[in-house]
Amino acid sequence: MGALARNLKNAAIAFLVSLPSILFYISFLKHVHDHTIPNDDISLSLSPLWNWCYNHPLLLANVLFFFNVNVLFWVISHILSSHWMIDLYWTVIPVMLAHYYSTHPLAQYSWWRSRITILLTWLWSLRLTHNYFRREKWQWGAREDWRFTDMRFQYGKHWWWVSFFAVYVAQQVFLIGICLPLYVIHSVDGPLNIWDFVAIVVCLSGIIVAFFADTQLHEFVTRNEKLKEVGKPVVANLDRGLWQFSRHPNYFGEQLWWWGLVIFAWNLGHGWTFFGSLVNTMCLAYVTKLVEDRMLKQAYRAEAYRLYQKTTSVWIPWFKSSAIAVKDKNT
Repeated sequence: MGALARNLKNAAIAFLVSLPSILFYISFLKHVHDHTIPNDDISLSLSPLWNWCYNHPLLLANVLFFFNVNVLFWVISHILSSHWMIDLYWTVIPVMLAHYYSTHPLAQYSWWRSRITILLTWLWSLRLTHNYFRREKWQWGAREDWRFTDMRFQYGKHWWWVSFFAVYVAQQVFLIGICLPLYVIHSVDGPLNIWDFVAIVVCLSGIIVAFFADTQLHEFVTRNEKLKEVGKPVVANLDRGLWQFSRHPNYFGEQLWWWGLVIFAWNLGHGWTFFGSLVNTMCLAYVTKLVEDRMLKQAYRAEAYRLYQKTTSVWIPWFKSSAIAVKDKNT
């Protein structure tokens, strides 16, 4: 199969794979609309299935995720021999959840807070989706995450079932967890106050920081590819722009975004939603270690990266450790 045909096939799969959940939810909304009787308890006129969906919006989101993502994505990914779809849908699922929570019949919320957070979620999604396709050279499903490839070799013949839990069930915990603030925002009505504006600033700051960090990383990788093509030595390490003050400014921006959403929920009296972002932060800390270990295994950049680790903050942007930097410069 040619590259163009494979790209079109993967694009079609990506667009169609979420249809089961979308069509089921539309059918649910139609049944609720058709059985709505003014001044009457709607749950009495719905079938047991639709009644359960009506009364359990958060559980319904989890059920749809389990069958559509965990099961269907898992089966398709084994047919394709690649788990690339979950990376792409990481950028889409939060938007889908935001619209799901806002349109559920039990939703109640501040119109302005809802529209602001949905707009912010779209901005975050567009930024991350653009970065995904730019990194993959505008190809659909060009490759799976290198961590999944490493686990594929690590687990060997057991990968077929381990991947269900390691790739998909784990993503449900992360995605449903970090999107809990979106559920709260559409479950509690309250006027906007100063903390909403703090949350907006934190969320926007995260999106902007991540955008510039990823753009600088993309330009660095592109320059190195061009140097390699003409036989010139590549630059070992990116330590300019935001990367001068943080080894992972893109991760820092991503964390700002999710913790900004937590501020929205905390302001509405549901600070417990921090748990999802906390788990995500802990996971990203582990991913940071994996990335840095991988960098140190590359002989041409190992020495430069060790110095980079000594002089530069891991996540939170900060000034370089000047004493070590001056010592190395003199050496």
